[in-house]
Amino acid sequence: MAGNTITKPSDLSCTPSRAARELGLKRGEFDLAVHLGRIRTAPDEGGGGRRVTRAEIDRLRSADGFPDTLLESVRTVGTTDGAALMEVTSARFTRLARLGLVVPVKFYLNRYRAVVWLYLAEELRQFAADKNHTALLNGRTPEGMRDQLQEGLDLRPRNWRGRHLGFLLRQAGDPWEHAGALAALLDPVQVAEIVQDPYERAYLNRFRPDPPAHGAPGSPAAHLAERIMTAEDPDEISWLRADLTLVLDEARSHRPAPRPTAELTAPRPTAELTAPRPAAEPAAPRTTAEPAASRPTVHPVGPPRIPEPVGPPPSLSEHPPGPTPEPARSRGMLGWLRRRSA
Repeated sequence: MAGNTITKPSDLSCTPSRAARELGLKRGEFDLAVHLGRIRTAPDEGGGGRRVTRAEIDRLRSADGFPDTLLESVRTVGTTDGAALMEVTSARFTRLARLGLVVPVKFYLNRYRAVVWLYLAEELRQFAADKNHTALLNGRTPEGMRDQLQEGLDLRPRNWRGRHLGFLLRQAGDPWEHAGALAALLDPVQVAEIVQDPYERAYLNRFRPDPPAHGAPGSPAAHLAERIMTAEDPDEISWLRADLTLVLDEARSHRPAPRPTAELTAPRPTAELTAPRPAAEPAAPRTTAEPAASRPTVHPVGPPRIPEPVGPPPSLSEHPPGPTPEPARSRGMLGWLRRRSA
């Protein structure tokens, strides 16, 4: 009967991999669409990650031009294809990107461990179609911008961090997750200066997202991705620290960081530590004979016995001890010598 039908959670939502197949997207394209907010996800109540509801899939599939419009909204291009799309040289496109006029949406490391930035084709077309950018695309680069480029200005990593932070904040469900997203862009030393309580810092690290996976953990590629993830500019670090300080106050009010309970940390009572140990029960007598050397000596109960002196037995004479008498032969010889000399 219809009234007895049980709806399973899997019938109301699906995993990201299955949602990508149903929407005609590759997994990388699906993840980018989620980052950009084109596809909404919901947390899994069972703690298994985020899922996509059936209502969200139906909304996307019913949109005009599906699936071409969805595919085009997440199409990315590199420097060469981006320059061709904007009808400029690759050198000019790189200058525009370093100045922060076009913002990368993702990056990867090639086999030479060089950073390859990718841009949304849709945004590049919009930039090229704007009449206010005609001079930047066809004219000479303004002098102030040329000076910045000569000084080594490159805003691509910072602009990507800002875009990635927006994605992390959209996924944050409570103030602690919000604080973890901000802490993900700061060096751990900076975080330790702000969050000095070790219990709060350990709790915050639970909500700190990892940088995008590039290479095995600890590899040079992973270290490079972590460096791109970490803020470097002083003003960027300053506003991240200020935001983290404000969000932490809200997080503490929302839910204090867990600490060890009093039962686990309270010392044991002194009486328990100093209580006498119970006397051991006498051992049962052995049934087998033991060597005499291994058997303990049992002394009878009573007054202590005076130990006997070590040495020869005392003389039985009643006279007190005196000098040892000389042998008789010695006295005779001495007397004969005295009489002869006289």
